[in-house]
Amino acid sequence: MAVTYIGVRHHSPACARLVARTIERLRPAYVLVEGPADFGDRIDELLLGHDLPVAIFSHYRDASRTHASWTPFCAYSPEWVALTVGRDRGARVRFIDLPAWHPAFADRRNRYADAEERYAEATRRLCRSFAVDNTDALWDHLFEVEPGDDLAERLATYFDLVRGESAAGPDDTAREAYMARWIRAAAADAGERPVVVVTGGFHRPALRALAGDLAEEWPEVPRPPEGAVGGSYLVPYSFQRLDSFTGYQSGMPSPEYYQRLWESGPERAAAALTEIVVTRLRRRRQPVSTADLIAARTLTDGLARLRGHRVPARTDLLDGLVAALVADDLEHPLPWTVRGPLAPGAHPAVAEMVTALSGDRVGHLHPGTPAPPLLHDVTAELERLGLDGEGTVVLRLTGDRDLHRSRVLHRIRVLRIPGFERESGPAADTEPAAEERWTLSPGEHRIPALIEAGAYGATLADAAGAVLEERTAEAGADTGRLATVLFDAALCGQADRSERIAGTLAAGIAAASEVGALGRVLGTVLGLWRHDRLLGTAGSPLFGTVISECVGRVLWLVEGVRGGPAPADLERLHALAATRDALVHAGGPLGLDRDAALGVAGRVGANTDAPPDLRGAAFGLAWRLGGTADPVRAVRGVADPKTLGDWLAGLFALARDEVLADEPGEDTASAGDVEARREPRPAALTAETESAAGPETAQTGRGGPGLLGTLDELISGLPERDFLVALPALRQAFEFFPPREREMIARRLLDRRGVRDSARALLRTPADPLLIAAAMDLENRVDRLLTAEGLMAGREPA
Repeated sequence: MAVTYIGVRHHSPACARLVARTIERLRPAYVLVEGPADFGDRIDELLLGHDLPVAIFSHYRDASRTHASWTPFCAYSPEWVALTVGRDRGARVRFIDLPAWHPAFADRRNRYADAEERYAEATRRLCRSFAVDNTDALWDHLFEVEPGDDLAERLATYFDLVRGESAAGPDDTAREAYMARWIRAAAADAGERPVVVVTGGFHRPALRALAGDLAEEWPEVPRPPEGAVGGSYLVPYSFQRLDSFTGYQSGMPSPEYYQRLWESGPERAAAALTEIVVTRLRRRRQPVSTADLIAARTLTDGLARLRGHRVPARTDLLDGLVAALVADDLEHPLPWTVRGPLAPGAHPAVAEMVTALSGDRVGHLHPGTPAPPLLHDVTAELERLGLDGEGTVVLRLTGDRDLHRSRVLHRIRVLRIPGFERESGPAADTEPAAEERWTLSPGEHRIPALIEAGAYGATLADAAGAVLEERTAEAGADTGRLATVLFDAALCGQADRSERIAGTLAAGIAAASEVGALGRVLGTVLGLWRHDRLLGTAGSPLFGTVISECVGRVLWLVEGVRGGPAPADLERLHALAATRDALVHAGGPLGLDRDAALGVAGRVGANTDAPPDLRGAAFGLAWRLGGTADPVRAVRGVADPKTLGDWLAGLFALARDEVLADEPGEDTASAGDVEARREPRPAALTAETESAAGPETAQTGRGGPGLLGTLDELISGLPERDFLVALPALRQAFEFFPPREREMIARRLLDRRGVRDSARALLRTPADPLLIAAAMDLENRVDRLLTAEGLMAGREPA
C-alpha cells in the first residue's frame, strides 16, 4: 500500500506547490483531500471554472441546534491544487472528512480553522529559537520564502513536533477515525498504484498511525438525522474573509501578498505591493515621495538580508514600509507582530498597508452553478417591485403596493443582506410614521449573502420567518431583545406567521424577572395591537398572546417586591401603567382577569413591606380599574415626609386623570376636559367606579376637599425641615403631569387661597436659567455618584 501523506497549512503557497509536484511525480490513483464527504459527488460543480476565491457553504438546523460553516478555496490553497492537479492527471479525487453539520464541527465556523492554540507552546519555543514575533513570521521563515528541495521533510518534522505535544480532542479523534477509513479503502482499491492524502498538518501523524495495512470498504457518507434540515451550496468568497487580520482563525494573513507570491514569487510580490501601498497612501493625500519609495525598497531588502532571507518575506516588506513611510511615534504594536484581527486605533498608514496586502478580490461563480431557491425568489421579487436598482426609495406605507415593498425590504434586512439600508421610518416607542426612506446599493457581496441566507428557507417569507424564530429562541428571557424581534415581525408583515415565535415568546416572558423590561415590551406591543393598522398588527393574535403573558407576569412579579422607603422606580411604574392600559383597553377582547388584577392591587397597596411607590401605584391601579377607593383617606395614611412623594409618584403614574377629576366644586368641568383628552372609559366602568367608591368618594358632590386639596393642607402644614425632606420626591411625583395639567393644579391652589393671579406665572421661577441648569447638572452628578455607590437605586437623574 503506497500512501503518501502531505500535511499542509491551509492556504499556504509553499504547501500548494509541494502538493502539485507530488501529484505530478507520482500520478496517483486517488487524491484524498480534507473536505466535506457529503459534497463528494458534487466535485464537478466545484471545478466548473469559477473565479476564486469560492467556498462551500454548509448549513444545518434541527430543533436544538443551528449551524453554518464554510470550506474556502483560493488559487494557492493546497486542497484546491490537490483537486485540480489530481483531476488533470487522471486521479480520482475524493473529499474524506466528516460533513460540516456533524457535531465534530459544532464549535467551528470554518472547516480549515485548525485551532493553532492547541500547539501554541511548541510554536512559541520555535519563535524564540528563530527570533521571530509569531507563528505567521515563523511559517514564512521556515517554509514560504525559500521552500527548498527538502520542504516535505521539514513540514513533516514541524507537524510531528506540534502534534506530539498536543492532545487531540474528541472532535479531532472522530474526524481522523473517519478519514482513516477512506484512506484504507482507497489504498485497497488502488492496488499497486499510489494514493496521495492531503490534510491539515495537525492530522497527518494520527492518520499515518490509524490507516495501517487493513483493507476496508468505502465508508458511508453520514446523513443529517430525521427532522433536520441541511445542505451545501457554493458561494463567492473574498480575500477579506480569508485574512486572519479580519478574524479568520486559520487564514494566512495578507492574502493578496500570498496570491502574488504564488503567481510571481517573493521578489516581484514585494515590489508590486510596495507600489500598491504607496498608491493607496497618495490617494488618501498622504505625502509619499519617490525617495520614500526607494527608501522602502532599500529597507525591505536590507531587513531581508539581516534576517537571513535571500528574498524579502512578508514581514520584511511591511517593516520596511513602516520604517520608510511612518515618521510618527506608534501607540500600538505593529499588527503583524501579533496574530489576530487588526486592533482599533492603528496608525492610518499602517492600516493602509494591512488593507493593501489583504486585497479586495472577490470570487465569482460560474453561471451554471446551482443556487438555492431563495436567490431566485428574491431576485424575481426585487425586479417585480422595482427594487433591483440603485439609489433612494421613498415608500408611503398607506398604499398597498408600497406597504408590500416595505415588507419585502424588511425581510431582506432581517436576513442581513448588504446593500439595503433604511434611513427613516416607523420605530418602536415613537410616533407612527407613514413614510419610509431606503438607500439601495447593489454590490458584489449581495449574491453570497443571499446564497448563505438560503439556509433559512426557499422563499423570502419563509427565510425571514425562520430568522425571526431563531432570534426569538436566542433572546430567551431577554425581554428587550424579544421586543425588538416583535417589532421586526410587524415590519416584515409576519406578526401572525409563526406559532413557534408565540410559544418561545410566552416561555421567555414567563422566565423574565425585570418588571421594567416587561413593561417596555408590553407598552410597545399594546400600541401595535390596538392601533397599528398601517403595519397590519391591529388585533394580532400573536401580539395578543404577548399582552396576556406580560400582564400576568408583571402582576406576579410586583406582588413579590419587598423593601422599605426607597426612591420611586420609574421603570417599574411605567410597567404598571402599561399593565393598566392593557387591562382597560384590551381586557375584554383578550379575556384579561380584571378581578385578579384588583386583588393584586389591593394586597400590594395594603402591604407595608412593599416600597411606597409600588403601594401608591397599586392604589392608583385599583382606582383606575373601578375598585373601592378613598384617596383622601389613603393620602392621609402616608403623610410621612420620607415616603409621601414616592407614594404619590406611584399614584400619579397610574391614576393621573382620576386625581385631577377628584375635586368637588367649580373645577370639575376642567377636570373633565382633561379626561376627555384621553380615550374615554366605558360608561359602565365610570358608573362602577363611582358606585364602588361610595358617597364619600364620589367625584362630585363631596363635602370635604378632594385629593389635591388634602395634599395642599398636608404639605402646607409640614415643618420646614420635613418639607425639605419631602421636596425632591414631591417634585418628581408632579412631573407625571404635563405642563397644561400642572397649570390647572396651580390655578386650583390659587383659588383655594382666594388669590387672583396667573397660574402660569406661578409655574415660572424668577431664578437665573443658567443657575437652574448648573443646579440640575450638580444634582445629576450627585445622583450618578450615589447610584454608582449603590446608595440611590431606583432614582433617575433629574
